[in-house]
Amino acid sequence: MTEEEKKVYMLLKSVIFHYHGLDDLERQDLEDTSKRLDAVNALAWSLDFIAKDYITAFERARTYLNEIIGDYPRQKRVELINMVWDANNLKGYVTEMEATAMLKLAKDWGVENELVVLVTR
Repeated sequence: MTEEEKKVYMLLKSVIFHYHGLDDLERQDLEDTSKRLDAVNALAWSLDFIAKDYITAFERARTYLNEIIGDYPRQKRVELINMVWDANNLKGYVTEMEATAMLKLAKDWGVENELVVLVTR
């Protein structure tokens, strides 16, 4: 995984987790993921990105991610949405706010139908 991919992965996961307020299980998942992917610096970068302005973090991340992910192959975009959906299910549920955020991103990336399939399986 390239450094850019690590930043994308950690920002996507972080911004969705922060959408409703980061809980302890999500914080631990972010830390574990960053260690597993050798992406500790990418996690620190993503948390700094969010901390710069928590209120606008999602929209800023959306703009940033759309600029990069638009060039990714369709399957990679689906994998990223699937990753964040699965990560949110660790706690046993996905909030309406998280689902809405993921739907916005999936629509931006042209993989909305794939997310709907993930949700209904």
